[in-house]
Amino acid sequence: MAENARNVVIIGSGPAGLTAAVYTSRASLEPVVVHGNEPGGQLMITTDVENFPGFPEGILGPELMNLMTRQAERFGTEFLTDRVEAVELGAQPFEVATDGGRALRAKTLIVASGASTRWLGLESEAKYRGRGVSSCATCDGAFFKGRELIVVGGGDSALEEALFLTRFASKVTVVHRRDRLRASKIMQDRAFKNDKIDFVWDSEVREILGDGKRVTGVRLSNKKTKETTEVSCGGVFVAVGHAPNTDIFKGQLEMDAKGYLVTRPDSTATNVEGVYACGDVQDHVFRQAVTAAGTGCMAAIEAERYLEAKEAQQGA
Repeated sequence: MAENARNVVIIGSGPAGLTAAVYTSRASLEPVVVHGNEPGGQLMITTDVENFPGFPEGILGPELMNLMTRQAERFGTEFLTDRVEAVELGAQPFEVATDGGRALRAKTLIVASGASTRWLGLESEAKYRGRGVSSCATCDGAFFKGRELIVVGGGDSALEEALFLTRFASKVTVVHRRDRLRASKIMQDRAFKNDKIDFVWDSEVREILGDGKRVTGVRLSNKKTKETTEVSCGGVFVAVGHAPNTDIFKGQLEMDAKGYLVTRPDSTATNVEGVYACGDVQDHVFRQAVTAAGTGCMAAIEAERYLEAKEAQQGA
């Protein structure tokens, strides 16, 4: 391997990438983190985080990411604010090209580029994001106790969100643009049996209403009748899916049908030796900060062991 190649290059700076950085930097591997499309990951748009261990009073998402970044920096992690534009994984060391004109070479690569929420694309949605608009019931549901809530979507994720929110909300209304759900039968049965869940069919959210500080309702449009109605609510949860940030790896790393990176069982190893994937880029089931951090730890340890084995082979 070329001497000027970095031991570890980490793509992404959410909980997975930063945890990998802490572990690899403490192992004196001098990792470099390329921030990627969303520096800090999805927690940068999350207000209060109450379910990350070690913060009994909760912590703001951006503050948690800042603390994790400082911890990684303390041990010598280098950070680049660039975005990765292309990778070449056909030979080692791997090549990573950024939009800042950098051409990094990596002995190991840890992919922690995450997944992006599919939003509705409304100006009002962006305005009230973090002030009543959310994409994670597990993260934010407890802040909406006693309120009437809207869930947008018709798949398993939407019904999972709706069912979870019934623990806190007085009522949950699922708004779906079709006249039938895409969710699995078992999820539909659970939702239909829940007295707290109602459905609005053939409808789309045209605008999220608010008083400037928080969400107060939504304006809906029926796709068949073209009728417009307003529904009062205390929060809107968007559950129309996530898109893994894996486009630059197409044709090089194995993916599932939805574009998530495939890793070996009990491992973060991909189909390319020396490349590891952690966090939401390979997890479409849990998608939690703490599980992302856990897989970031796994990827770091696997990268360290891989480098040690390579060094031992070369010294033999």
